[in-house]
Amino acid sequence: MHKTLVALSLPLLLAACAHQPLPLPEPARIEPTATQLESARKVGLDATELASLLNKPLYKMQPAEVGRFLAFEQLDQPSLRQRVAALARKNIGQPYELFLLGEFPYETYDAQPLFDLSKSDCVVFAEHTYAMALSASWAEFFWVLQRIRYRDGIIGVATRNHYTEADWNLANRWLVQDVTAALGAPTQAYHQRIDRQAFLKKQFKIQRDIPVQNFDDVYVAKQDVAAIEAQLQDGDFVNIISSRAGEAWASHVGLIVTGADGSRHLLHSAEPQVREETLQGFIARMAERDARQAGQNKPRLAGFKFLRLNDAPEPPPMAPQPRPQRS
Repeated sequence: MHKTLVALSLPLLLAACAHQPLPLPEPARIEPTATQLESARKVGLDATELASLLNKPLYKMQPAEVGRFLAFEQLDQPSLRQRVAALARKNIGQPYELFLLGEFPYETYDAQPLFDLSKSDCVVFAEHTYAMALSASWAEFFWVLQRIRYRDGIIGVATRNHYTEADWNLANRWLVQDVTAALGAPTQAYHQRIDRQAFLKKQFKIQRDIPVQNFDDVYVAKQDVAAIEAQLQDGDFVNIISSRAGEAWASHVGLIVTGADGSRHLLHSAEPQVREETLQGFIARMAERDARQAGQNKPRLAGFKFLRLNDAPEPPPMAPQPRPQRS
C-alpha cells in the first residue's frame, strides 16, 4: 500500500510490518448457536450458509459473502469493540504482503487495486477491520474503507494517509483518539521532519507543492507498558514505535484484543501472516530480535502509542472526487 522511501529516511506507515511470528494451529469447527441462527434468519442467511461463513476465514471469502457476513455480524456482535475483535480474529492466518494496494482505477501512479481480501499488510489489516466493523454490507464497507485511507475520502496517491502519526492518526480522529499521554505512564517525546513533497516526487514521480512539516509527538517506552496495559480496550489502535540513530517513528501498527485470561493481546499483520500474541510476548520477542541485531544499525523497538476506539464513530461525509486534470 505504501512505498518506503529509504533514501530520505522517512517514517512511513508501513516501514517495518515484517515481524516474524510463529506458525498457527488449525482452528476447531464452529457450529452455529440458536441465537446465531435467529440473527442469520433476520438478514436472510439460512443455516447452511451461516455454518459455511462461520467456518471460513474472511480472507477466503468473496465480496458478496463478506457483505452477507457483515450484516449478520451487526446482530451477532452488537458491541463495536467486540465486533472489531471478532472480525480481526476471523482474519488470523491471512497471508502478509507489503505494498499490495494502490489507487487503480482512479490513478495509475500506484496501479494496484483499491482492495484485496486475500492478503494484508499491517495498515491494510487495521483499516479493513475497522471498516468492516462499522458496516452492514459490502457497499458500506468499501465506502468506509476509502474514508479511512484517504484525507476527506478523496482517492489518490497524494491524499493517502501515508504517515502514521501526522496523517492517519489525525485524519481519523473521528474513529480513534490518541490517549498515549492520558494513560498515566511516563512519555517520551520525539520529533519528525516530514517532507511529503520530496516523498511524492521520489516515489511516484508526481509534483505537489507541500511545505515541510515539523511534527512532535510522544510514546510510552516499552518498559513502561506493563503498568498501563490493563487500561487498554478491545479495538484500540496501536502504533509500534521504532528508533534508530536518535530518530523515532511508527514502523508498525496493530489492534488490541483481550485474551481469555484478561491479558492484553496485539492482533496484527506481519510476515508471514496475521496473528494474535500477548502484548508482553511481542515486547519480549522484539527484545530477542534487537539483541540478535545488536551493532547492525537496524531499527529497535522503542515503545508504543495507543489510540482509543471511539464509542460511536461516525464517518464524516466524503469530499467530491475531483475530475482528473488534462495534461
